[in-house]
Amino acid sequence: MAKLTEYPEEGELVVGTVTKVQNFGAFIALEEYPDKEGFVHIREVASGWVKRIRDFVREQQRVVCKVHGVNAKKGHIDLSLKSVNDHQRRETIQRWKNEQKADKLMEMFAERVGKPVEALQETIAKPLLEVWENLYDAFTEVAEYGADVFSEEGIEGDWAEEFAAFAAENIQAQYVEVHGFVDVHSTAPDGVKSIQEALKEAEKSEFDDVKIHVTYKGAPLYRIDVQAPDFKIAEEQLRKAADRAIAVSGKAGGAGDFHRELEEEK
Repeated sequence: MAKLTEYPEEGELVVGTVTKVQNFGAFIALEEYPDKEGFVHIREVASGWVKRIRDFVREQQRVVCKVHGVNAKKGHIDLSLKSVNDHQRRETIQRWKNEQKADKLMEMFAERVGKPVEALQETIAKPLLEVWENLYDAFTEVAEYGADVFSEEGIEGDWAEEFAAFAAENIQAQYVEVHGFVDVHSTAPDGVKSIQEALKEAEKSEFDDVKIHVTYKGAPLYRIDVQAPDFKIAEEQLRKAADRAIAVSGKAGGAGDFHRELEEEK
């Protein structure tokens, strides 16, 4: 289903498809806002000087942009490509894919209950979006915990039990993966042992459905991989894992730093 608002908000990350590339910029059709098109000026395509814009964007390319400005009266939406980092791009694309899955699920549910999908916008989608950030999150949580989630959130409807059953039948547990880097070092006599303890501490997970694994990249650098149900939890647990490693190293007279990305990955 399309967004409930007609235009995106300033600062929002949006998924789009490049429709036209000109020397001064590119036009982007916004996937989540029907019939809305934004514009990326050449100065917002990439950091540094862009000599040839087609080295960076091409027609039919799917991109993630940050909304820099919206003028609804004129129908203008100013976008930026260079303001989006790799992590934001991956997370936004995954969110968009999940929203597409949710759209398909809503079509299937509408067919199941014998109603047009448009009729479910007001009766089901709207109340769900008042609680969950997107419909896919609603489907996955209800699939896991059942219709009781609705009563806990104050949502009522004769469709609730059927929706929960449908979600349980059609949603499979999915996970996302993120990674970061930590460098820990120690000059203490037993420095190697303290670093080993620091890395073991990093791999301790707070949740059964979150897996954390540390691999050696080259002293003193180590990679932390986190698998979790969603990006928010994954990012939070990644940072906490790095903080645990740094804390243990610090207590043993060492030090450490966390890096979300390495220079060669940017």
